[in-house]
Amino acid sequence: MSTMVFINVPVADVARSTAFYEALGWSLNPMFSDENASCIVVSDTIYVMLLSHAFFGSFIPDHAVADARAAIGAQYALSCDSRDDVDALVARAVEAGGTAFEPRDLGFMYSRAFQDPDGHYWDPFWMDPAAAEQGPPAE
Repeated sequence: MSTMVFINVPVADVARSTAFYEALGWSLNPMFSDENASCIVVSDTIYVMLLSHAFFGSFIPDHAVADARAAIGAQYALSCDSRDDVDALVARAVEAGGTAFEPRDLGFMYSRAFQDPDGHYWDPFWMDPAAAEQGPPAE
């Protein structure tokens, strides 16, 4: 079995956040979704669990739930097949209520970040396959 990644994020409104992520072209897995959580399928091995603040907090009772609009605690980078795919994903995020940032073009890599309505920071990127095999350029 391949390693699966579940990114668990607290959200203010599960239904609103579910609609946002579905607008990105990702799908809902209803088997692991209810009024407290939505399981969003990004790929065969990547899932985003949208958890109400109360439900998220129940997993970490000794810590406060962070507000991602006030401070960024994580950046979720996802590879895309092309620069156009990066821009298309960000455009869908903006149309669904997200906030986009300026692109970063390093020649061998292109990225363009966005935040969802709860402030979670996503950074889709494309990397030249030849550069990915060689690693980053020497400084």
